Amino acid sequence: MSFAGLVWLRATFLVLRVVAPRAADRRALDVWCTLPPGARHHRLDARPRPGDVVRLPAPRGGGEVVAEVWGAGQADGAPVVYLVHGWGGWRGQLGAFVDPFLAAGHRVVAVDAPGHGDADAGFMGPHRGTVTEMIEALEEAVRAFGEPAGVVAHSLGTTVAMAVLRDGVPADRLVLLAPNPAFAELLDRFASVLWLGDRAKAHLRGALEDITGRPIDDFDVIPAGADGAMPDALVVHDRGDRETAHAVGAAVAQAWPNATLLTTEGLGHYRILADARVVEAAVAHVAR
Repeated sequence: MSFAGLVWLRATFLVLRVVAPRAADRRALDVWCTLPPGARHHRLDARPRPGDVVRLPAPRGGGEVVAEVWGAGQADGAPVVYLVHGWGGWRGQLGAFVDPFLAAGHRVVAVDAPGHGDADAGFMGPHRGTVTEMIEALEEAVRAFGEPAGVVAHSLGTTVAMAVLRDGVPADRLVLLAPNPAFAELLDRFASVLWLGDRAKAHLRGALEDITGRPIDDFDVIPAGADGAMPDALVVHDRGDRETAHAVGAAVAQAWPNATLLTTEGLGHYRILADARVVEAAVAHVAR
């Protein structure tokens, strides 16, 4: 968001809080669910070549999500690895993992959630998205292509992967790339930056819980595997990540008894997805 855009939003909420509190509530939800610019543009495409594109039904909104599959010609029973993008991302960002996993004997499935990449718009309309739709997109892919041997997830995609596995989908291995902070922390930061006020912040939390059908604390990655319920995990986080602090990944690895932390330097939040050392470590973790 530009500085001018931030100033305009702050002014908007200051006025609405006084003259139209309900409008402030609605506007807060709309801004929260607005995808960043470029969510439907292929900013980084690390795919070695196109795979087989399959369109699957999105449970909400009547549209379709996209799954791209590599290795469909391998012998039946090849273990499946799912690649899960983050907020505003798309499947091509994780394309560097495709060939190494194929070489290790896996089938690879990468998914675009509603509003992202080549998927249709979500139930809230164009340029909008929710974590619930991202979760449902991965669930649809698992129904279509089978249970995962491994899941490689980036940023908010780590919450998506955690939620799907927690709700009963088994997996052998999990790779978390730059996991995101707790949702309550994100909500506090969002409300502070935009000067929402207590009423709009409380309404936003309630609206999000209505959409997800769960308390937002249920989507926190750190406690989700603290009891050892998650698959063996490799957590990869760059020390200079400006989107999500390295301390978050370190806290996940410390809290989960079956997690290992790999710290990188100089890769930030996105270059970590195409780094040869990171890809090699992820494939070794899943394929061992």
